[in-house]
Formats: sequence, C-alpha cells, structure tokens
Amino acid sequence: MIEEEPRPLPQRPRPLDNLSIEELEEYIVELKGEIARAEQMIAAKRDFRGAADAVFKF
Repeated sequence: MIEEEPRPLPQRPRPLDNLSIEELEEYIVELKGEIARAEQMIAAKRDFRGAADAVFKF
C-alpha cells in the first residue's frame, strides 16, 4: 500500500487591509498561479486514474 505524505496544515488567510493596490494585484497573480498549479495536478491525477482504470477494466 502506498503511504501518502501528511497533509500540510491550512494556512491562515493573508491580512489584506495594509496592502497597497499594487501589492493586492501581485497577490492575485500569485494566487492565480497556485490555482493553475492545482488544476494541472488535478488533470495529471485524472489522467493517471484513467490509465489505471483502463488497465484494470475487465
């Protein structure tokens, strides 16, 4: 059986009150990058699952 790594603890939301408009825009770019990275991982896992399902399909 494959052991999964422990999940990291969720991070608290970053305080936004003291950020400038430019800093907020940069933060949005960072978050969109993380979203894209997560979407790529989801796609890769779905592809892997599809391949595994095809191998074990009777």
